Amino acid sequence: MNTKTITMMTLLLGLGAATVASASPAKISAQSIIVNPVETKLNVQVWVNKDASGNQNPVYRKGEKVSVGIKTNGDAYVYLFNVNANGQIDLFFPNSYEESNFVQANVTRVFPAQAAKYTLTVAGPNGQDRLLALASKKELNLDDIARFVGDEGFAQVRLQGQENLARALSIVVNPLPADSWVTDVASFRVGQGTAGQGGAGQTGGTGTQGGATGTVTVTPGTPAQPNPQPTPQPTPEPQPTAKIQPGQKQDGSFDQAMVEAYDRLKGSESLGNATTYAVPWADGLWQKFNGVGAYGDAALLHANGSSRSYSVHGRLLERYLALAKAENGATRPPSRLGWAAGDEKVIPRNTYGTSGLYGFFQSGALYGTEKYGTFWLIGDVLKTYQGLGGSGSFLGFPTRDQYQISGAWAADFEGGTIRTVNGVVKVYRK
Repeated sequence: MNTKTITMMTLLLGLGAATVASASPAKISAQSIIVNPVETKLNVQVWVNKDASGNQNPVYRKGEKVSVGIKTNGDAYVYLFNVNANGQIDLFFPNSYEESNFVQANVTRVFPAQAAKYTLTVAGPNGQDRLLALASKKELNLDDIARFVGDEGFAQVRLQGQENLARALSIVVNPLPADSWVTDVASFRVGQGTAGQGGAGQTGGTGTQGGATGTVTVTPGTPAQPNPQPTPQPTPEPQPTAKIQPGQKQDGSFDQAMVEAYDRLKGSESLGNATTYAVPWADGLWQKFNGVGAYGDAALLHANGSSRSYSVHGRLLERYLALAKAENGATRPPSRLGWAAGDEKVIPRNTYGTSGLYGFFQSGALYGTEKYGTFWLIGDVLKTYQGLGGSGSFLGFPTRDQYQISGAWAADFEGGTIRTVNGVVKVYRK
């Protein structure tokens, strides 16, 4: 179990409008860190376990565990920041333990969830803390604010100080439609004493490796059995006459994104040795590896224009390439999924006793289990599924590919079904 100690975000007080004048329409107020001055239909609520209303200022003591609840009235991507009394900032959602930060409308999410492999614990210092929930109809790029490094479960925030956070977030939301994002803040205080004596708290997320979650590189004990489909190759690949390095091209140059991905993923423990050069595939690059142990064959994919390369392993790689072969002869990624947009994650055993792998792509996702196989989900079905908590929800893992009934999308899961009825997504329990 990973424990994340958060230094929760303090309120941005006393800042003038000029601080973020270059990033309208965001502004600062005495009640929040960053607010949208435009009236929006989208609403988000955030609270801590000692104050379900989100309007009070409860007290936690150092070492005390805390949980955070959120709810939106519309489908949205949610980002949870914490600023402590010293201005230290944590981003604890999204994190590597959750499948996605997409939250379905009117569904309450609590962090950590009951079966989560991490905890949130108050760290201090003593003083006033603030939790900021930012909800957006579009997924945000926070690379200038926080990035995941190596196998850490929580992102490292690259900023220090509440003014810098406000300025950076204002720049991020500036290009969005004026009514497409909204924020909410919950306050609490950190008091003196030790856990168990009542108190104030923060929780932050720097889970390191361990547990049954995280990227594939963190938990090599979870098997990744290949499906029976043959593994197609995207392009004819020149075979090296000597051992080649990650990211190495046939002309001897290197793709730096692949080099960084190999290091980030502890490639010698998960990807193994390269069996091909980094060769062109459609408008990007592909490099194949022999994998390590139960992982099966692996690949690094680097889409043109992206600053990062991502890995795909075992059964997910086989299904991904099988879809590409069926669709276009494996000359480019399958259109229903696109390029890999994140490293695979090992999904721990859920309430149905099933564990597996999750792969995130530009236009969809793959979920693979030894029990059922590997299946794809896309669009509103995927968003709804992940908004409910994905494979950790009552739905469990998918048991077949997403499919169409009378021109509408549907998907079946261990614990229920998702259907689009007259353009509206509906969820049914078994």
